[in-house]
Amino acid sequence: MSSDDGHFDERVAEHYDESTGAEFQPDTIARTVDLLAELAAGGRALELGIGTGRIALPLARRGVPVHGIDLSRAMAARLRAKPGGGEIGVSIGDFATTKVDTAADGPFSLVYLVFNTIMNVTTQDEQVDCFRNAAEHLAPGGCFVVEVIVPELRKIPAGQNIVPFETGPTGWAYTVYDTVTQDATCHYITVSEDGRGEVSSIPFRYVWPAELDLMARLAGLRLRDRWAGWTREPFTADSVRHVSVWEKPAD
Repeated sequence: MSSDDGHFDERVAEHYDESTGAEFQPDTIARTVDLLAELAAGGRALELGIGTGRIALPLARRGVPVHGIDLSRAMAARLRAKPGGGEIGVSIGDFATTKVDTAADGPFSLVYLVFNTIMNVTTQDEQVDCFRNAAEHLAPGGCFVVEVIVPELRKIPAGQNIVPFETGPTGWAYTVYDTVTQDATCHYITVSEDGRGEVSSIPFRYVWPAELDLMARLAGLRLRDRWAGWTREPFTADSVRHVSVWEKPAD
């Protein structure tokens, strides 16, 4: 990953919290925070890809001390400008490699990575590094939580590699899949009121649950739970996403 704001610069950060997606709805955020607060078990939490604080701020209001890592200074600035945001520490850098000093307060009881953010890490090696970095920050018995979609390859029409996921009078969005590299680049076309168009693209690397389990094992973690959502719905062959919890064994 690059050392600058990457794909989440000021232009994106300015409108990020305006999203109407389910992940930004109060009930979804509440369910997410409920489970994370429980898993933190009275300890500190580290969010990888903290962004503008969608989850970190309400989790902190629940009494969980939160620190974050994020590559984007623009997103972090939006977090700090919100009520309570100045009390949350943010380390600027690539969350696959950036280290947080734990000498004073000790390791974290929870590290979490939500809303498909693991796919922003666009190579397998870097995804492995992400698991290792999470494990290094965890106390024995602590948990690493990842929320991510199950790859949607069943939606790809036969003989094609493009799946549209948003269409409307002011814009379109579609994903181009490469099943060899596991690249899933999303392309966005936005039309302004004066008829001018703007195009942007964000690369992702989709990853399978079993692949994540192997990454966890390489980092010394073991799978504890896997659900289809934040209220512990059973994970099945038809699940479109999963919330997985890997535990660092107690010494």
